Amino acid sequence: MKEKPPSAPRHWLVKSEPEAYAWADLVRDGRTAWTGVRNYQARIHLNTMQPGDRVLFYESVTTKAVVGLTEVTRAAFPDTTADEPGWVAVELKSVSGFAHPVALAQIKAEPALATIALLRQSRLSVLPLTREEFGCIVKLGA
Repeated sequence: MKEKPPSAPRHWLVKSEPEAYAWADLVRDGRTAWTGVRNYQARIHLNTMQPGDRVLFYESVTTKAVVGLTEVTRAAFPDTTADEPGWVAVELKSVSGFAHPVALAQIKAEPALATIALLRQSRLSVLPLTREEFGCIVKLGA
């Protein structure tokens, strides 16, 4: 029986209000359980995340910019902050901050990002990205 090759890492974007949990908090902590997500579509995305997946960290509300790169270190597990079963969290670790935060205005102005989920589903806190979208944002942040 032939072994299945490991799948390539997927790419994601997570959003957080800096007042609740900022990029600086993740850098200080080194890693964190990404808890508190209470949207069914976002929960599906959390359940899909695997260790090694690369994740962009977007500070919403005041900053409105992608500010850093994280990585999934633990796949979905029960969210201990939930009052009902079924909600999950993943563990993320900080990898590196961006030299230049990538503002929402830049993302909107970039033709290669015209169909990014961040613009189509702006209220969703966990979003999938294509490899190309991920690469474009990382390049803009370098």
